[in-house]
Amino acid sequence: MGEILGVGLSHYPGLGVKDETMAAALMKTLKDPGLPDEYKNPENWPPQMRAEWGTDNGKTAAAKHRTDLLEQFKKARAAIDEFKPDFVLIWGDDQYENFKEDCIPAFCVLAYEKHEAQPFKHMGFLGTNVWGDPEDKVFSYQGHKAAGKYLASSLIEQGFDVAYAYKPLHHGLGHAFLNAAMYMDYDRKAGWNYPILPIQINDYGRRVIAQKGGLPDLSKPVAEGDLDPPSPMPWRCFDLGAATARAFKNSPWRVALVASSSWSHAFLTAKNHWIYPDVEADKRLSDALAAGDYQVWRDTTLESIEESGQQELMNWFPLAGAMDELGRKPDEHALIQTYIFNSSKCFAIFRP
Repeated sequence: MGEILGVGLSHYPGLGVKDETMAAALMKTLKDPGLPDEYKNPENWPPQMRAEWGTDNGKTAAAKHRTDLLEQFKKARAAIDEFKPDFVLIWGDDQYENFKEDCIPAFCVLAYEKHEAQPFKHMGFLGTNVWGDPEDKVFSYQGHKAAGKYLASSLIEQGFDVAYAYKPLHHGLGHAFLNAAMYMDYDRKAGWNYPILPIQINDYGRRVIAQKGGLPDLSKPVAEGDLDPPSPMPWRCFDLGAATARAFKNSPWRVALVASSSWSHAFLTAKNHWIYPDVEADKRLSDALAAGDYQVWRDTTLESIEESGQQELMNWFPLAGAMDELGRKPDEHALIQTYIFNSSKCFAIFRP
């Protein structure tokens, strides 16, 4: 019988850049000519947001945010090292990286033999990376094709018509997967030797191509008719996680199931004028997770997810479904809230 560890974490790109550019997404939005001037004025921001912004455009707050996040990543890595998995399955999204106009699957098991990526070639407005690595640095990780084929087969047999792939289309390994491994080896001391099985979820749905999974251009808003079809329903992601747990309970492997995403994103939260996330909505789901009240998660609608800019939480719904299937509450849990660093971040560990 298989053994399963559950872990939830973030793949926040800002953790990979220097303090002075950690709030780059907010800075870019504030310069957007389509953003009304009243929202560019800190006097009109929530008090917590003004406090984080301070007098140095968030640089001081960035140092604390980094410290808080790295403390949680160290705990996640310690739990994985203690568990000694045969491989690490990561639920993550694809933001117009590997999947583009030629194919947008709802779910895809990336059953590669090996993963390679050059993350620093795509930093864009974020600037240079915090490690000082060259732009062309290549990261390589072992895949687990056998487990990928096993999982795809099991999910299909359980009624989930998932896609699968043995090699990438356009991009070696999306940042949702890559950053999870990079950040759990942030100090570059231990290395990362666990095979990775990425499971792509089309989190961005209506905006995956229309907005290329990134920041909107507020001066050129996407017309309703130009939006893409929606993402999978939250309950479907939840049930897929439960089916994944059933599959690996009956497998020969020790598996770490990892949800990789931050929670509500400022640049997806129109009701907050795209400048800060929906921290209240995040708190409600965080409280339900901590209490093991998974029905709250399964009952969450896609409409509420999109309204709160929580699209990337689709990566956490399978983890919630898996832990519900296994009858577990988190042994460790932390919600790190922020207004200026694009998204609140949640971490959780569910030990066997």
